[in-house]
Amino acid sequence: MSRKKYTRVRYKLDAQDVEDLPIEEIRAILRGADNLIMTGGRSLLTKILKGSRDKKLLGLGLNNSPVYGYYNHLTLAKIQARVDWVILNGYLAIEYELSIPLLRYTQRGWEIERETVARELLQEFDEMLASGQTEFDMTYLKDRTRDMIFILLDLVEESGDKKYIPILEAWAEVDYKKVKKYIFVVIQHLNAHEHV
Repeated sequence: MSRKKYTRVRYKLDAQDVEDLPIEEIRAILRGADNLIMTGGRSLLTKILKGSRDKKLLGLGLNNSPVYGYYNHLTLAKIQARVDWVILNGYLAIEYELSIPLLRYTQRGWEIERETVARELLQEFDEMLASGQTEFDMTYLKDRTRDMIFILLDLVEESGDKKYIPILEAWAEVDYKKVKKYIFVVIQHLNAHEHV
């Protein structure tokens, strides 16, 4: 039996006249790539950032991305140039899965993305608390990337705010040992912070 040969889909990166991007735009592009890592490519990312009503994009729920429509004032070509700039400058990379070029984070890009997501999660904590919620289902954090979770816990600790303790206690009930241990350390620091 012979192996099936796949013809790689070719692509050409072209940042056009984009010479530099502010960090806010780099963050937005990386954030848009989050749901596409090893499942989607440059054109889908470009459509997310444009706010496209493309059927495939909507069918995959990619219009729920926090940066959907971020570049709605730009043409697809100008957005594509920015995406390509981010790839050419080492924040994202392209890796083939069979014949399809898919996006993945580089170490440099992931360091920015994990901090962005950690800050978003902290904001979600604030929204939960502001809503008057008293019971918290924290299972959604259980299988998240550990280095990003530790950044989130560091942000909670840095805040010095005891208001997060009920959320942390609920979270400790459902997560794995290492995360649970880190959560208890943060709770101790928040409690000690009050006595300083």
